[in-house]
Amino acid sequence: QVQLVESGGGLVQAGGSLRLSCAASGRTFSINAVGWFRQAPGKEREFVAAIINWSGDITYYADSVKGRFTISRDNAKNTVYLQMNSLKPEDTAVYYCAAKGRPGTVVTVTNYDYWGQGTQVTVSS
Repeated sequence: QVQLVESGGGLVQAGGSLRLSCAASGRTFSINAVGWFRQAPGKEREFVAAIINWSGDITYYADSVKGRFTISRDNAKNTVYLQMNSLKPEDTAVYYCAAKGRPGTVVTVTNYDYWGQGTQVTVSS
């Protein structure tokens, strides 16, 4: 089992920044990727960004956040971060951290085995 705990959400004005953290514990050696997803009210959960395993620098981003968000990790702390800059009201959502150990694309919700509880991000206009 892997446990994920997110933190860092909050209320920010448009154009501002937030950094989300995802602390992992448990069988982290079984993880091959960590992703961030978000879900706005009335919408499906959508892919935001992912980083491949704990020893590489391969990252993926949704087109809607490319150039504004950056995913990174600190292996010593078993923590993945999502730095969000130039935030827009349409970025408002609950953000979830997820980890996968199975094969498959990182952008698909159902490929992930473990999920955090989510953290609210609200961007005011």
